[in-house]
Parts: sequence; structure tokens; C-alpha cells
Amino acid sequence: MSVFSAPVFDATVVFEGQELFKGRGAAQTWAEKVARELETPVAVEKIGTGWALTATVDGEPVAWGIYGQRLSRIEQAR
Repeated sequence: MSVFSAPVFDATVVFEGQELFKGRGAAQTWAEKVARELETPVAVEKIGTGWALTATVDGEPVAWGIYGQRLSRIEQAR
């Protein structure tokens, strides 16, 4: 099963309309799972009041938050 279809039951916060991980530790755990699946380094980044996963995939920066208890690409707020 893909990590992107696995349910995310960790605490979340909403910042600028985007659902993010509430805690850095939870985000780091999911970053490690995504990194194994995509075979690329994945970091966690503080965005407002929450944490997102970030990486470079196919030469493009990508960020993931949560939507409907699943990982989902988000637009990075700065």
C-alpha cells in the first residue's frame, strides 16, 4: 500500500486554509515514510502554525499537507 493512501490520524492544524501536521514529530515520521517510498530526501518545514513535508520531485519543489486524512500536495505559504 502506498503511503499516500494510508490514513493520517495525527493531530492537525489549519493555516491559511491548508491542513498541516500539528507536531514536528508526527510530520517527521511521515516524512521518513514518504522518503522511503519516493527514494528521495523529504524534510519537514514549519508553515505558520503547522508542519508540512517538503521535497524536490522530478526537479520541482513539492509540499504535502493533509486532506481528508490522506497526504495531499499543498501550495506552500510563505
